[in-house]
Amino acid sequence: MNFSIVIPAKNEEQGLALTLPKLRESYPDAEIVVVNDGSSDGTVAVCQQYEVTVVSHPYSKGNGAAIKSGARAAHGDYIVFMDGDGQHDPADVEKLLYKLDEGCYDMVIGARTGRDDQASLARWSANTLYNRLASWMVNSKIEDLTSGFRAVKRKKFLSFLYLLPNGFSYPTTSTMAFFRAGYSVGFVPIKVSRRLGTSHINVLRDGVRFFLIIFKIGTLYSPLKVYFPMSVFVGGLGILNYLVANLTSGQVRFTNMSTLLLLTGMIIFLIGLLAEQLTNLQYKDSVEEE
Repeated sequence: MNFSIVIPAKNEEQGLALTLPKLRESYPDAEIVVVNDGSSDGTVAVCQQYEVTVVSHPYSKGNGAAIKSGARAAHGDYIVFMDGDGQHDPADVEKLLYKLDEGCYDMVIGARTGRDDQASLARWSANTLYNRLASWMVNSKIEDLTSGFRAVKRKKFLSFLYLLPNGFSYPTTSTMAFFRAGYSVGFVPIKVSRRLGTSHINVLRDGVRFFLIIFKIGTLYSPLKVYFPMSVFVGGLGILNYLVANLTSGQVRFTNMSTLLLLTGMIIFLIGLLAEQLTNLQYKDSVEEE
């Protein structure tokens, strides 16, 4: 297969020193693109030792921005994305490509099995919640929504670059975008190792980000599927308030709270309907490019 390996890296000197020689030995003909996202350590020097293509950002733009730069620089018909911190086993690249080469899938994701040693309980619980919510949205089991180890068809992935954020949620966005466009997504079980170097995840900042991802999952796939239950719930509270007020007062009338809740429920539904139409237009342009 004509494929490229794209690795986003910010201060990943240790991880790349472990990963790059294994990749070179296992896939000598593959194009390897390392995106140096404003590193201040020896990341570039390690890459030069193994003669890989280096795309450097003048300053740190984020993991998603590095992925976009790498995808644009890659020339293979297929792209394998993997982390540069030593978590991913280069031997698993073959597993992803083998499943992709079957011809049934447009994206194959390396699904982490169980809870790895370095994942905190909070992160593991959040990922489990994401997987279940996303599975409900697409009516298909998603085994690992946030895994950064994946293989894709390059042309299809490039058509969604404008959707990808510059931060860490590119796996979530790309996965839901492929499902929304009607492309096939497969999963291959993998195991991850403990990362080398310092994690770039900040508990407070990324805790808020994880919370926002919950809403992003819905708006990326089918906004109305999220907004409609919310509108029914709020509108139901309005009806319940109306019934309770009339039973307790003995008078048939709408209270201000009942009116407010019912109107709020209607507004939420209309916002969801509008978001659904905008989403359809957004993905229509992506599919037409193919």
